[in-house]
Amino acid sequence: MNLINLGSSNSIANQFLAQVRDKEIQADRMRFRINMERLGEIMAYEISKKLMYEPRSFESPLKGTIINQLKSQPVLVTVLRAGLPYFHGFLNYFDDADAGFIGAYRKENAEEIKINLDYLAAPGLDGREVILVDPMLATGKSFIRSVNELLTHGKPRHLHIACLIASPEGIEYINENLRLPFTIWTFSIDEKLDSRFYIVPGLGDAGDLSYGEKL
Repeated sequence: MNLINLGSSNSIANQFLAQVRDKEIQADRMRFRINMERLGEIMAYEISKKLMYEPRSFESPLKGTIINQLKSQPVLVTVLRAGLPYFHGFLNYFDDADAGFIGAYRKENAEEIKINLDYLAAPGLDGREVILVDPMLATGKSFIRSVNELLTHGKPRHLHIACLIASPEGIEYINENLRLPFTIWTFSIDEKLDSRFYIVPGLGDAGDLSYGEKL
């Protein structure tokens, strides 16, 4: 397993992460969404360093030149609805990428979480770099369920799991259950899951903070 914690080194990303966690700043939904988008852009840039490139020639006004370019755009996949602002940051940078969308949600009881997935729209994934974008890696079950459904569209060459915040339990679950080459990217590995399977300290419900509470 490759695990990259971008928050372990100093950068402006830590300021944006602090703001999405701050319960007073969270009251401003637009600012919350913008900070999520900014973090998506930063992570997209970091992931872009690991993709495949090839030299291509260009004509500038004065002379031809060669610049390394992406061999192909990755496929971006996000989980509705919490992932949308974060996903937009990735789409700002990989602006010609194919995109997929998953409708997944969790049903809770006192002892466990069950993941329901009732919508999937994705392009062909066989042999491609895929970035699965979801802000919170809590139990890891929704990620594994989503990946299993995505595999009906082909086996990626490499899967990048892009989350804002991860729990140790979620990281362990993915490492034990994912059977293809992957990298987990995050800005923070938090302390633990609580009794309701929420990340502590986490940031709350990213979907509700972005768009309002759901019934």
